[in-house]
Amino acid sequence: MKAVTKITNKTNLPVNQLSRRQVIRSLSGAALIVATSAPAALANRQRTIRVAGVGTVYKQNSHCDVIFGKILEGWRHDNGPGPNMEIAGLFMDQFPNDDMARDLAKKYDFPIFNSIREALTLGTNKLQCDGVISVAEHGEYPYTPDTNQHKYPRRLFFDEIADTFESVNTVRPVFNDKHLSYNWADGYAMYRRAKQLKIPLMAGSSLPFAWRYPAKVLPRGSQITSIMACGYGGLESYGFHALEVLQSLAERRRGGETGIKSITTVSRDEIWKAEEAGRWSRKLMAQALATAGENVDDLENRLQLKTSALYLIDYLDGTNGVLAMLDGITREFTVAAELANSSDRFAQWYRLEMTAPFGHFAKLAAGIEQFFRTRRVTAPIERTLLTTGILDRAMHGYLQNGKRLATPELAIRYRHSKWPFANQFEENFPAPMP
Repeated sequence: MKAVTKITNKTNLPVNQLSRRQVIRSLSGAALIVATSAPAALANRQRTIRVAGVGTVYKQNSHCDVIFGKILEGWRHDNGPGPNMEIAGLFMDQFPNDDMARDLAKKYDFPIFNSIREALTLGTNKLQCDGVISVAEHGEYPYTPDTNQHKYPRRLFFDEIADTFESVNTVRPVFNDKHLSYNWADGYAMYRRAKQLKIPLMAGSSLPFAWRYPAKVLPRGSQITSIMACGYGGLESYGFHALEVLQSLAERRRGGETGIKSITTVSRDEIWKAEEAGRWSRKLMAQALATAGENVDDLENRLQLKTSALYLIDYLDGTNGVLAMLDGITREFTVAAELANSSDRFAQWYRLEMTAPFGHFAKLAAGIEQFFRTRRVTAPIERTLLTTGILDRAMHGYLQNGKRLATPELAIRYRHSKWPFANQFEENFPAPMP
């Protein structure tokens, strides 16, 4: 990792302005608690959570910006109310010309260190944080030569965090942004080490926390026969988000999640062959897209075959899953499910705020704060372990267009999330989904 200069400059804000900002955040948190919780919980929720930040690069609209920025500058990045958290120390692996970290460190009076250990301990022999947020997204990192997977240092970051925990014989909750790793072996190693050291670990996409339309809940125990999520963009970078959309509903089916039997990636003309073979349904795709006002009209001519693909997922319980990455057809994330013994389909649009300050990350930040306070995940770590494995196998399957890849390692069982999505979050915080 690149060495950086420790920054300890004091804030440029007058003391009275800084204090006012802190008070606003505390009062905002208190207002939520008064309305929803017992008085005993009020004091606990008012306590400011100290966060150690670990990231690859901090520039405008990067994942570091849209996550850490909520802590530093409020939900809307306007110095208004925000999560009752503060940055205790920060490690950044890279500093491009448009770096924001150094200026923000001066403005908000937190140090930047040249190692992850120092960011967690503030240069002492004890942890000086209540939780760790690791954001390994964006920055100049290589790709795998065959599958074109971005080799972000997520495992490297986690291992250094875990090494620090071991050295001081203390652990803290850790949130890992997006998938655990670009490859299954590293992702599983992270999961296993967290279990061994009893590190509370949460990871994943911001999309399951976002707004959903129509704003309804798929009943748990639903008899899903087929489920399809539609997305767009990079097959790995955005494919992960679409997989988390898919899985956030699939996990609510009868019997819960039991794992994946096989994955087949199809692209170009194999997409149409798979449709003829009954591996995916145009009707189900149309149902999903319709929630966002989009359609499958003239699909054959509009679909950009060079950058599109379908991930065909065979669940161990017989459920048929499909992730359709549809460049040229959609710029949204949607999902639809066929239910047994019913002519109805359940379909939703996972709506994002696609301009700054990217409000769906505020919903994720709220979930992270709750996780740090309670040590109970607001998104199952096994969900992200599973989506990490699906994505890795799908990317390798892309090279073998149409070949079925068995996935015995993905026989992963877990219970569905009960944390509310944004619509519920705003109206009924923090009541969980049923």
